[in-house]
Amino acid sequence: MASNSTVRVSSRAAERQLLQTQTNPLHGSSSSSSRNGNSQQNNNSNSNSSHSAVRSKAPPPAAAAASRRSVTPSRSHSFDFDNDHGRVRVAVRSRPRNAEELILDADFNDCVELFPELKRLKLKKNNWSSETYRFDEVLTETASQKRVYEVVAKPVVQSVLSGYNGTVMAYGQTGTGKTYTVGKLGKDDASERGIMVRALEDILASTTRGSDIVEVSYLQLYMESIQDLLAPEKINIPINEDAKTGEISLPGASVVKVQDLDHFSELLQIGEANRHAANTKQNTESSRSHAILMVYVRRSINQKAEDETTSQEKDVKSNLSGGNGIPRVRKSKLLIVDLAGSERLDKSGSEGHLLEEAKFINLSLTSLGKCINALAENSPHIPTRDSKLTRLLRDSFGGSARTSLIITIGPSGQHHAETTSTIMFGQRAMKIVNMVKLKEEFDYESLCRKLETQVDHLTAELERGKKLRECEKLDLEKQLKQCQVSFSESEKNLVTRSEFLQKENTRLEVEMQDILSELESQKGCNDLMRDRVSQLEICLNNSQQHQLENSTYQKMLADTTQMYEKKISELIKQLENECARCERAEERLNLTKNLLGDYQKSIKQHESEDSKYQKVLADTTQMYEKKIAELNKLLDDERSHFASAEEQLDLMKKLLSDSQKSIEQHEVENSVYQKALADTTQLYEKKIAELIKQVEDEHTRLEGAEEQLDLANKLLSDQQHLMQELKEIAELRMKLQRICEAHESAQTELQSLKLEHKNLSREKAILSEELHDMKQALAAEEKQRKSIEHELDKLKKSAPESDKDFEDKKPFGKENIGNGSSTFGNLKGLHKSNSSKAALSSQRATIAKICEEVGLKKILQLLTSEDSDVQTHAVKVIANLAAEDINQEKIVEEGGLDALLMLLKSSQNTTVLRVASGAIANLAMNELNQGLIMSKGGGQLLAKTAFKTDDPQTLRMVAGALANLCGNESLHMILKEDGGINALLGMARSGNNDVIAQVARGMANFAKCESRGIIQGHRKGRSLLIEDGVLEWLFSYSNTASASTRRHVELALCHLAQNDNNDREFISCGGVRELVRISVESNREDIRNLAKKTLKMNPTFQAEVNPEWL
Repeated sequence: MASNSTVRVSSRAAERQLLQTQTNPLHGSSSSSSRNGNSQQNNNSNSNSSHSAVRSKAPPPAAAAASRRSVTPSRSHSFDFDNDHGRVRVAVRSRPRNAEELILDADFNDCVELFPELKRLKLKKNNWSSETYRFDEVLTETASQKRVYEVVAKPVVQSVLSGYNGTVMAYGQTGTGKTYTVGKLGKDDASERGIMVRALEDILASTTRGSDIVEVSYLQLYMESIQDLLAPEKINIPINEDAKTGEISLPGASVVKVQDLDHFSELLQIGEANRHAANTKQNTESSRSHAILMVYVRRSINQKAEDETTSQEKDVKSNLSGGNGIPRVRKSKLLIVDLAGSERLDKSGSEGHLLEEAKFINLSLTSLGKCINALAENSPHIPTRDSKLTRLLRDSFGGSARTSLIITIGPSGQHHAETTSTIMFGQRAMKIVNMVKLKEEFDYESLCRKLETQVDHLTAELERGKKLRECEKLDLEKQLKQCQVSFSESEKNLVTRSEFLQKENTRLEVEMQDILSELESQKGCNDLMRDRVSQLEICLNNSQQHQLENSTYQKMLADTTQMYEKKISELIKQLENECARCERAEERLNLTKNLLGDYQKSIKQHESEDSKYQKVLADTTQMYEKKIAELNKLLDDERSHFASAEEQLDLMKKLLSDSQKSIEQHEVENSVYQKALADTTQLYEKKIAELIKQVEDEHTRLEGAEEQLDLANKLLSDQQHLMQELKEIAELRMKLQRICEAHESAQTELQSLKLEHKNLSREKAILSEELHDMKQALAAEEKQRKSIEHELDKLKKSAPESDKDFEDKKPFGKENIGNGSSTFGNLKGLHKSNSSKAALSSQRATIAKICEEVGLKKILQLLTSEDSDVQTHAVKVIANLAAEDINQEKIVEEGGLDALLMLLKSSQNTTVLRVASGAIANLAMNELNQGLIMSKGGGQLLAKTAFKTDDPQTLRMVAGALANLCGNESLHMILKEDGGINALLGMARSGNNDVIAQVARGMANFAKCESRGIIQGHRKGRSLLIEDGVLEWLFSYSNTASASTRRHVELALCHLAQNDNNDREFISCGGVRELVRISVESNREDIRNLAKKTLKMNPTFQAEVNPEWL
């Protein structure tokens, strides 16, 4: 077992060596070493910038030729391994044999032999020829992940913490353990953590949260396209290069600030989930992209770090002007690269898309190899722009970063060529020397920001304090002045008002005594006035009696006059009407005369022109003469009426004259009475006016007394107001004290508010952390969704593909039961049923196992997937589960019925519709489920599905579901209203035998339930099927060739015939003859007996039976 001892260099010594001048690490000869030493001294003498830089040239061609491997067997290659930190350091790691290699290479030895103590590796060509190579570190298959990190990556991480850029990269054949070495998370076993996790652990442990910042980007180079693994929607990210500094940047890539190691491990999990991987012959989880982790470290240099710096660094920093007191920042970047493995197509077996991925992987690795060859050979042109990978790694090879490369190999002899290529890649990389630069800057911006914020904060606090003090002083002064003025004014007012009130009280007391005496005198006067008023009321009553007697006479006269006036007006109206009639008759006569004259003129004019019109004119003249004669008669009658009316008028005039005379006599008598009444009323009115004047005078006196009382009340209220004002002054003094106390409490509240503000800021930070946790939970859910999709792929492989596997097996299985024609047929049928049962039981077992592993809830969630294939397979599994009574209740409870009905409503896929209808048909076998299906609109959806599809298999499933629903008598009316019966009849028009058989089964179930209800006495009336024209359809299919269809049709007819209300339609359609035929020719004995029983029980059918039919 190889020893785990490593050569460790402290960070102080490493920084000191970086600032010192170095010689070339790869000495091929003494002349090359001296030449490189001179060139390095010249470079150091010319450097006056703020950055400390070390640059070493590559060895000349002679040295490079001497350092190449020899063809002679068992000959080692010599390199001068000095402590040159600019050279690319290369370590080699061998993985153990896997099970496949143990089987295939049982007769062969390993092609690689490792010597970790000598840091050498021997590559065997055959049993007698081998080549030895030297590396910076040689790690055997037993080397732990911790040792690999300490040897390969930890020096680079320490240099990154010191302000230098660094790169750690893994290269090798596919399946040799690159991702295990670099990106292993080590969830279950912390000892298996890779370089990425350990590097971030050291970086976070060496930095402080307040002053240092650690940010991370995680990218992949997939088919020459840079994609963000932390934000998968970001693809084709461009590469920008700064023209001045040459630094590479990736605008658009997400940069996440790392909080702790757990946060970083979650980010790695997200990135690994989004990275492309595939299964090949050489590796079950082969990475199909190059993964690049970019870690940005920004550290502020404190006093302790300055004390640890070397004296040479202090001399360099002292040359900077104004360097004292200004904060400094070191910005560095760490690249951890997990390259995709190179592979040969004949060994990996890549095809299709995997072949394209392999091409891009090999092309980018080839471009990287070309750049390393050019750098190793000191070529003037470096082809970094041939690939995006070489552009990203430009600073790692031949740039300013400290680079450490680990190459992974396998021990198997069958991969000798790939192992050789990997070793030579590492050997060439060891010849590259980078110019390491310390990136340190003055942090003027942060210093300015801090000072500006401090100044602004202090000035704001000063201004606030001044304003508060001034405002408080002004408010207090105003309040004091107002209180003093109001106090003095209130004292003066109180004194004056108290004197005035005393005077007013004495005056009012005197006036009150006078008013009381006047009131007593007025009481006596009022008593006298009351006596007078009583006497006047007696006189008024006597006068009113006289007026009533006179009014009776006047009413009699008024009534007689009104009666005569009405009669006169009626006679006048009759006269006016008769006059109007006479005038109308005269007008008609004039019109007829005019018309006759006109006709005579026209006759004279047209006699010469046409003789035919003479007869017509003669007829018309005769007609008009008759009319004239009639009118003359009417005139004579009206004249006679007019004469009689005049006689009546004369009589009425005489009566009027007599009545007028009597009225005049009564008027004379009334005038005498009116004069006497007028005199008495005038006397009483005068007396009443005098009394009213006396009452008014007394009223005015009373009003004056009331006004005096109001004045006294006002004076009393003023005194009360004065007392209230005194109380208010006392309250104001109390308020002043309270204001002072409130001011003190406000200051205490301010302090408490500040504390609350701090607490709120802490809560805000906690909430932000919770938000971050929620985002991570969402990412975990996304990962779970992908795992479910992966499980679905398993379902696709294991789920049955035939559509017959998800039919409603219970109803259709019963149809196939019948009497066999021969023993051979029975045996054959038994053999088929046994085989189908065996296949069915195996399918159900596999589906039950899948359901247990995945879970019914997840399978139901897949019904809403946008992928039609996923949706189809999920529906098939649900349909097969619904065929078992045990699973139906679980499916309904988990919302499976709602999901299936939603698919019927929204899906346009024929397969999905067919399978969903079959699943609903299986669920409809349960009576409880039937009610749920109908209450959720399942009947309407099935009817709509039947009308919108022409697929016979789908129609068969829909017809089966409706047939099962027809077996529930309580749902018949709803099923008819939802169009279920019409849908069954419409599906029968498709002509498919299976569909027609299901339609016939539904009709039989419907009729059977109706007949059962009629027999039990809870249903009356004509059958619902007859209203929809089902009877004619049953007669048309009663002689069909299909045995199952014919059997269901015969059952339906027998059950419909049991309802006496259907007799008239049954007889009119020839149903009696059909019943007779069924009772004789039916294949089933039970149906024949049922038909005979129906005929015997119904006397109307017996009367219609013809003996010839029997």
